[in-house]
Amino acid sequence: MVGFRTRVRRDSPARVRAEDTPVQLLRTLRLHRIPVVLGGSALALVLGAAGSPAKPASGGHAEEVRGVIVSTHTDGSDWASPGMRSTLGDIKDVGADWVCIHPYAWIRGDGTVVFRPMDPDDPPAEVARPIAEAHALGLKMCIKPHLGYWGSPFRWRGDISFDTDEAWNRFFTTYRAWVANLAAATRDADGFVVGTELDSTLTHEAEWRRVIAAVRAATPAALSYGANWTHYRQVPFWDALDAIGIQAYFPLTDSPDPDSVRVAAAWSRLMGELHDYAESQNRKIVFTELGYNRAYDAPNRPWAYRVDGAGAERVQALCLGAALRAVEREPDVVGVFLWKWFPNPHPVGRNFQLATPALKRVIAAAWAE
Repeated sequence: MVGFRTRVRRDSPARVRAEDTPVQLLRTLRLHRIPVVLGGSALALVLGAAGSPAKPASGGHAEEVRGVIVSTHTDGSDWASPGMRSTLGDIKDVGADWVCIHPYAWIRGDGTVVFRPMDPDDPPAEVARPIAEAHALGLKMCIKPHLGYWGSPFRWRGDISFDTDEAWNRFFTTYRAWVANLAAATRDADGFVVGTELDSTLTHEAEWRRVIAAVRAATPAALSYGANWTHYRQVPFWDALDAIGIQAYFPLTDSPDPDSVRVAAAWSRLMGELHDYAESQNRKIVFTELGYNRAYDAPNRPWAYRVDGAGAERVQALCLGAALRAVEREPDVVGVFLWKWFPNPHPVGRNFQLATPALKRVIAAAWAE
């Protein structure tokens, strides 16, 4: 990506053994949604070779990221639907040059990450079709794994934490197996986010570096991590990645009737802080998510799922327009992925709606040449 580096493809059919090893391990696990728990010897196989050194992005060419996240009304099967081509065309029409999907795995209370293994040589249509359709339209594709926590003891993925070393080992072993397998199955993608909002895991630096090394071994895509806006300064492994990723749900103002001046001033302050942090890390920043609900408190609680009446669309549009203009002005924040759009024929979801006439006008105006 651009704070994601400019991607260099490796098109040779020959593949390094370290890249193939996790795949060979996972090919034996073909039952639907089986838990994957690897033992100590298998752990070494999943790690593969040490990760390659990251390329500093702050001093080099920065390619802009104007991205939209295509979510799912199902388990992801609608990413394989015939409507995906027209959906990506509609997204391109508002000025996007990147799109993103977010395949799921599931977390159990004992630390097991449950997922359906993919054959990298014959990946399922829900990941293969979006990549192919995006590239056919001249769009780049990012893969952003989401760990589903519904039905687990955790309130959200930022709460995922464990009391025993055994559970932590189980978590990182199965999580690493999942993302390495997904990265191998989507190796034609242009960007890959190694984790999203896993706030309570960040003190386990060595384990995260092993995750990054496994993903590096599986894909040539540029890499980032999607840090919650509260925790991006607590990520200790930005040097191993190509860009700083932030879930940019920053509170802007608690005014009951926000105006463009207050919202713009809030973004100006935030961009100053982000500029300084990017320079200190020698990395550019990509907002791995940014969105606002149609809600009057969207400027104060942009992460909330509350949706208000049609009158609140003005507040939603004000916040989104201000954010996009702020991104365009700050050279150290090189892009954004907007949350969220759905595949046709139902591109508008229940919340965080992007594919409405009003919001499409806001996006197109910000991303106009």
